[in-house]
Amino acid sequence: MRYAFALIPMGILAAPAVAQSAPPQVPPQLTDPRTLDRVTDAMQAVPQAFLDMPVGNIEAALEGRPATPADRSRRVRDLEPGLDRQVQAQVAQARPMIRQGARALSDALPQMMRGIQQVQQSLERAAANMPDPNYPKR
Repeated sequence: MRYAFALIPMGILAAPAVAQSAPPQVPPQLTDPRTLDRVTDAMQAVPQAFLDMPVGNIEAALEGRPATPADRSRRVRDLEPGLDRQVQAQVAQARPMIRQGARALSDALPQMMRGIQQVQQSLERAAANMPDPNYPKR
């Protein structure tokens, strides 16, 4: 019975290998510079949202005092002068690194897919050689 349960995941893993007979190809979205620019633009929105988080209430609570209206309006960006510029500069520096990383991924992806296909084929061979759990024992 245990062998039958072991075959279920192998069968699920082997199903895509049987269905996928074409050689692996890199999706064009990974190499499209416009897609990478959209990712970088979205990445810029995350630090901006972080910089807009209110921290005055937390600061007042840590100091053990009630929050004032000035505390309630204090944001992360107010804690350090020039923090906005530093964050924008770091995101601008990240743009070429994102493109380079995507290029490296698109170069490595076909080899990774071939390796995954080889693992799937090995699993299929191993599953085919497993004894039948219903076969009578001697």
